[in-house]
Amino acid sequence: MQKEKIGVLLVNLGTPDSPSTSDVRKYLRQFLMDGRVIDIPFLSRFLLVQGIIAPLRAPKSAKEYAKLWVERGSPLKFYGYDVRDSLQELLGPGYKVALGMRYQNPSIEEALNELKAASVSRIIVISLFPQYASASTGSAVQEVNDVVNKWQVIPSMSYINQFMDHPKFIQAFAENGLKLMETTDYDHVVFSYHGLPERQIKKGSDGNQCQLGSCCNKFHEKNRYCYRAQCFYTSRLLAEKLGLREDQYTISFQSRLGKDPWIKPYTDEILKDLPEKGIKKVLAYSPAFIADCLETTVEVGEQFKEEFMEAGGEVWDLVPSLNNSPTWIEGLKEMVENA
Repeated sequence: MQKEKIGVLLVNLGTPDSPSTSDVRKYLRQFLMDGRVIDIPFLSRFLLVQGIIAPLRAPKSAKEYAKLWVERGSPLKFYGYDVRDSLQELLGPGYKVALGMRYQNPSIEEALNELKAASVSRIIVISLFPQYASASTGSAVQEVNDVVNKWQVIPSMSYINQFMDHPKFIQAFAENGLKLMETTDYDHVVFSYHGLPERQIKKGSDGNQCQLGSCCNKFHEKNRYCYRAQCFYTSRLLAEKLGLREDQYTISFQSRLGKDPWIKPYTDEILKDLPEKGIKKVLAYSPAFIADCLETTVEVGEQFKEEFMEAGGEVWDLVPSLNNSPTWIEGLKEMVENA
């Protein structure tokens, strides 16, 4: 009897098919209509997204995506293919690796059908979001389940829903930062993560454990799925690898949307205060993303740099994402084999 093949589904957020306004608008509509992303009643979400956000933001966002686009397309997508192919090579013929995006293409359904056609006996789903959040990992897992639940035969499924402390994940990000630290004497390191509304953190809290304050300074069983606590934990592990003292780095959050309070501190606010404290040379990390994308390259790498310089800063360097780092791909291989 032929040896059974194991399927591996890599899931990332997604990207517009092109930087055109129409494709960006299509992406924004699918992304923001997700009830886990904007967790308000459907009608209110529909009116907000379809009537205000998508029409108004699409032209501006399209210009930002154009800055990101290269000959191979969107980095998040082509690095995704690179990682898929490299992981396939490392795992060998006993596995079938597929890539699916939560929004746009290649879709999660397309990737799952690819695994189904390969007659895999089970599927290991890795959501490529280091820190668990309902709006990212939760949404990806829900979409996977919605697709597979329609199948006549449902294979065994297992999920890797967070890897914010995986040794190879930390090592790969540390390696990228140390390369820059060898060439520049930075005053400070900023770990900037994608933000979330405070209400989403509280909704997922275990027994009202999350107070969005000093409780995030320790990582334990009660707050292991608190996004903010996970980000703090990742930062502490990275700081240790980089040889940083507690006063040599700051943890903050970016990409706010709407008027409701989001988790703090806000990156765009803390960076303006740094030069007044004598911090003129900053190394910026964005460890919530495993591939270069709009939130890293453009927001942290360009927009925040401009704001920091206007506030009196001298150097603002962005640490590249993991992209197709061999150390990172080795980490994924370990996750699969340990699953």
